[in-house]
Amino acid sequence: MLKPLFLLPALLFVPLAAQTPATAPPTTTASAAAPAPAAGAANVPADAAKLVNPVKPTAAVLARAGKTYGYDCAMCHGATGDGKGELVADMKLSMKDFTDPATLSSLSDGDIFTTIKNGKGQMTGEGDRAKPDDVWGLVLYVRSLAKK
Repeated sequence: MLKPLFLLPALLFVPLAAQTPATAPPTTTASAAAPAPAAGAANVPADAAKLVNPVKPTAAVLARAGKTYGYDCAMCHGATGDGKGELVADMKLSMKDFTDPATLSSLSDGDIFTTIKNGKGQMTGEGDRAKPDDVWGLVLYVRSLAKK
């Protein structure tokens, strides 16, 4: 029950940290020239659908991913993946129900991987904090929620 209290400040800080002050000097990196995605859109490149999951759905992989899901995802997506996590009402979010097989049927593993890695809307991505194989494990775990 206390877990959301520790994570809530982090969730509130991320949107503030993502904003750049009006007085900040312009960046000169190549990524600065790329257009920003539309609000709420996933940072999913067009070729993400072609990515193939190299991780096999073993019991160990799913157990590890389930633990990660419980720490990082369940507060919004719900412990069962039903989209009714503890923070949904507080943050006025609308979450998809991963327990419904139709929810992810139009998404490839690569699309889901890229969304977990880069984030979507108010969801911060795992970025470089998670190893690619761990993110692929999360893809397998999220897909397994519809089979339960």
